[in-house]
Amino acid sequence: MQLTVTEAGDTQILRVEEARIDSAVAIQFKDAVRARVSPRARRVVLDLGQVDFIDSSGLGAVVAAMKAMDDGQQLDLAALQPTVDRVFRLTRMDTIFVIHESVEAARNASVD
Repeated sequence: MQLTVTEAGDTQILRVEEARIDSAVAIQFKDAVRARVSPRARRVVLDLGQVDFIDSSGLGAVVAAMKAMDDGQQLDLAALQPTVDRVFRLTRMDTIFVIHESVEAARNASVD
């Protein structure tokens, strides 16, 4: 599971460099995110711009990654492709995560 990590102040951006987050890679994804989240980051933005498919295992892995974060840390999502965005909205996960149109919009947003 390829993730690219960048930091901007107290925000860390994890760019998923895969086209799919499904049952075949869900555990790897969850472990990769957990391993790369900095304890210093107040907010982590998961850049899903390269992901064009996510299934229920992938959704579960995103939720598990969020739950593994420290108290005071926030996981936001950014740059969802239309098919991925639809999955988050149909499953009402858009009520759990803050979803930004782009990584730039996420960078400019205030931390709750």
